[in-house]
Amino acid sequence: MKNSRSLYNKIIGAVFRIVLLVNTIMVIYPLLWTVLTSFKTNTEIMDNPWLLPKGINLENYITAFTKANIGGYSVNSILVTVGSIFLLVVMAVSSSYALARYEFPFRKFIKNIYMGGIFIQITFIIIPLFLLMTKLHMNDNRFWLSLVYAVSQLPFSVYLLISFMKGIPKDYENSAMIDGCGYAGAFIRIIVPLVKPGIITVVIFSFFAFWNEFPLAMTLISSDSKKTLPIGLANLMEVQRYATDWGALFAGLVIVLVPTIIVYMLTQDKLTKGMQLGGLKG
Repeated sequence: MKNSRSLYNKIIGAVFRIVLLVNTIMVIYPLLWTVLTSFKTNTEIMDNPWLLPKGINLENYITAFTKANIGGYSVNSILVTVGSIFLLVVMAVSSSYALARYEFPFRKFIKNIYMGGIFIQITFIIIPLFLLMTKLHMNDNRFWLSLVYAVSQLPFSVYLLISFMKGIPKDYENSAMIDGCGYAGAFIRIIVPLVKPGIITVVIFSFFAFWNEFPLAMTLISSDSKKTLPIGLANLMEVQRYATDWGALFAGLVIVLVPTIIVYMLTQDKLTKGMQLGGLKG
């Protein structure tokens, strides 16, 4: 009986390892292939896209920056992403604090509205949103695009932070108020530092969402000088038309991927710990 159970466990373990190995290859191979292809010439790509590049062709990256203005689009993406994260953190932390720590009329109703917002994809409302922003003269503006980004991530962020807020004993706030802190002082000096893992988790998730967002940026920004990096990639292909410079296009893809990979590598431990803490406290 013990031998059969041990054999069963070994088989299950081997199956799981094979599945994980296959999943890892499926994730790593496209990334590696994209990076290698970005160093190839068009001739190499057309002859055999699966072979390794014959050399390091940096001209693809130069073309991406000069012909498609990838540098300018990168600056726009940085400005929009940083602005969106700042607005989101301010709104999400304050909203989740009020919903998690205080009782007031319509509190449950407001929480339900946030919950409903989680299930509304921004692409479903992009047409009325465009019409509304056009009427209010808010289109073609990076700040308003940042605000829309922040609001789109607000329901999820609020619910994530509520779980952190509920795990903080109210004795901390009471002690701070006895020492002379008001509500704002207790919030800034006590609550915000304690909920830091949750804020970091929100920032990481939001960065990935904002950096790679395409439909809203394509719809709400019309000036070429204000467009973000994903739009720049689309422009790169449009500039080449039917004689697409595939090497430059893959170089642009790598430029978009590098920041997300770096951010994930630097923050994966904090992201995992933050999600675990949020799950335990919720």
